[in-house]
Amino acid sequence: MRNRLFAIGDVHGCFDSLKYLVETKIQLHKKDKLVLLGDYIDRGDKSKEVVDYIIELKKKGFDIVPLMGNHEALLLDAYKNEKNISKWIQNGGNETLKSFEINSIKNIDPKYLTFFKELEYFYLLGEFLFVHAGFNNDLIKPFDDKYFMLWKCKESYANPLLVNKTIVHGHNPISISKCENRIPSKLAVVNIDTGCVYKDKDGFGRLTAYECNTQRILFV
Repeated sequence: MRNRLFAIGDVHGCFDSLKYLVETKIQLHKKDKLVLLGDYIDRGDKSKEVVDYIIELKKKGFDIVPLMGNHEALLLDAYKNEKNISKWIQNGGNETLKSFEINSIKNIDPKYLTFFKELEYFYLLGEFLFVHAGFNNDLIKPFDDKYFMLWKCKESYANPLLVNKTIVHGHNPISISKCENRIPSKLAVVNIDTGCVYKDKDGFGRLTAYECNTQRILFV
């Protein structure tokens, strides 16, 4: 029997949901692999707790692969150049500043900057390809386009490097019912962002995990 392989969609500061999903629903073991699809921060009120939790799981020896999301990229852009701060703030950066108890991104602890900078843009394991958003289908080398991986989703791919893969992504929120209905179809592209942070929006407000080898979804 293959070891379990999980992916979790966009968390956006929903720490309580993440902890419950990992510890109670998944009951993560150290022999499992968990790929996190990015967007750990912004909009929700516990961004720091989410990042601390991911760092702690890795320290404890769990096999965690955290990927870069567009919100982590927005934070890094804001840190590098103050001209980018307003764009980050408009996308929920204020909640992240509050969570880290700082009034400027320049005051963030360097260990968190290191965490964000070291995030991978995609992860390939066997037939599964994990990414925050999607890939540039038109490039000979689709893995060179970082912007696409963070911002652009597609429902199908014809690129020779992508056609035989199951691509698991987040970024574009869908309702939990749409996610559940699409899983049995065994589609080549699986979206598991079910809008955890949008709890006031009908059909959304769930954090979803996908067990790749059994095509099973778990959500809270």
